[in-house]
Amino acid sequence: MNFLKLWKGKNERIIPAITAHAPYTVSPEHLVQAIQAARHYDVPLTIHLAETQTEVKDVQQRYNATPVKHLENLGFLEPRVFAAHVVWPNASEIALLAKRGVGVIHNPDSNLKLASGFAPIPAMLKAGVKIGLGTDGAASNNTLDMWKAIRLTALIHKGTTLDPTAVSAKTVLRMATLGGAEALGLSDKIGAIKVGLQADLIQVQLKEPHLLPLYDVISHLVYAADAQDVDTVIVNGQVLMEKRRMLTIDTERIRREATSIAQRIKAQFRPSN
Repeated sequence: MNFLKLWKGKNERIIPAITAHAPYTVSPEHLVQAIQAARHYDVPLTIHLAETQTEVKDVQQRYNATPVKHLENLGFLEPRVFAAHVVWPNASEIALLAKRGVGVIHNPDSNLKLASGFAPIPAMLKAGVKIGLGTDGAASNNTLDMWKAIRLTALIHKGTTLDPTAVSAKTVLRMATLGGAEALGLSDKIGAIKVGLQADLIQVQLKEPHLLPLYDVISHLVYAADAQDVDTVIVNGQVLMEKRRMLTIDTERIRREATSIAQRIKAQFRPSN
């Protein structure tokens, strides 16, 4: 709670939140305490939910309810909650998530790397669930590349549904921008180019040979462009990168420090002589 008290309202770029890992690792009593604290301090709450079939079976055996229904029984589900993954909800649970206004963060790279399965994104979108895109952590998605997440989202759900029109490029681009803001409860602050919202923007260079010819900008952004095509980055009106040149950090120093830290981590796992 000290973290919430320290940072809530102190910086517009920092929004403190409560994190309850998952229904299979956090007791019902602590889950109730977490949502009550989130309400008391008026902050978001994030949780991993229905990520694997093992989780679903485990929670059902313990509490006689699936993970989503278990949280519903605890009075946990509400708009301030956003859930990561949600790979294994059934139809009634999808409807419940939409009804309760819970945001869902789709992490396709992580779900593939960990063999968790394919989240029913088309069904959730159809039901009106608020969905944004994420990368998950470096352990389960080494690149943390949002552009890769965009492309995978547009492709894998076409393959799983055998429908080439499932999750269109326009839909995925929205999930990566305003949809993500809605899932996090931040659409009044970010996610669109609109007067009154924070000026978070990127400029993408579309003149490179691998992006020519250009017929449809949205299709190109989703299926052809990647992170290397981002030319300029602006956050809250401040230019952080211009013409692919970082303006606010010393990239060489960061490389040196990251390499040094990695070497220390490696040394901890080497067998001693």
